[in-house]
Amino acid sequence: MKVTIITVVYNAEQFLRDCIESVLAQDYADLEYILIDGKSTDASFEIAKAYQNEISVLISEPDKGMYDALNKGIGLATGDVIGILNADDILANSGVITEVAKVFQESGVEAVYGDLNYVAQNDVTKVQRKWRSAPATPKDLAMGWMPAHPTLYIKANLFKKYGAYRLTYGSAADYELMLRYGYTQKMNTRYLPLLMVNMRNGGMSNQSAKHRYQALLNDYSALKHNKIPFPLLALVLKKLRKINQFF
Repeated sequence: MKVTIITVVYNAEQFLRDCIESVLAQDYADLEYILIDGKSTDASFEIAKAYQNEISVLISEPDKGMYDALNKGIGLATGDVIGILNADDILANSGVITEVAKVFQESGVEAVYGDLNYVAQNDVTKVQRKWRSAPATPKDLAMGWMPAHPTLYIKANLFKKYGAYRLTYGSAADYELMLRYGYTQKMNTRYLPLLMVNMRNGGMSNQSAKHRYQALLNDYSALKHNKIPFPLLALVLKKLRKINQFF
């Protein structure tokens, strides 16, 4: 079973090397790595080119943002399963993809997700929050639960069946996709109790009060579009669930 990992990058020269090397260090043999650069103005693409013999697909061209670039990567992917790794994040150890593939092969599910640590930007050994997931149902999604997106691996055929990331939802494009797949289409998932990703704190939806407010609006639109029964309650519960990540 081939697994595709997609990384999209724009001006992430500080952390990109760590991301790439965490993918290339995986001990799973049938791994495709796609890296889409949005025509960075820093040294990101030059860093990526140093690994071009080990990266399956490497592209640098303008795009409409992160989710447009992800959709490009999905369109180029030839794997049976597709996962996303942000340019400033790293896979937690060299055996992550082997464990993910094992769950797919043994269970026949459509998606696998696991655990994630939020770490300090300049010290990935300093854990600031822990996102511990659990087995969940579509009803849990309706009550504000969601898997950690960077740990989510999905069968490739689902992107053709249900569509890819919808750019109209801005920073919530990943949340909308998870609601669409998990709640509306009732995707069959399996929780893997494994630390899969170390994610550097930050992100485009947390840059300022204005960005955070827009992120709330985007989340609400995603909930409404997927006909979540009580979208405001789900939105509140989604935020409250983060409290446990600090303990």
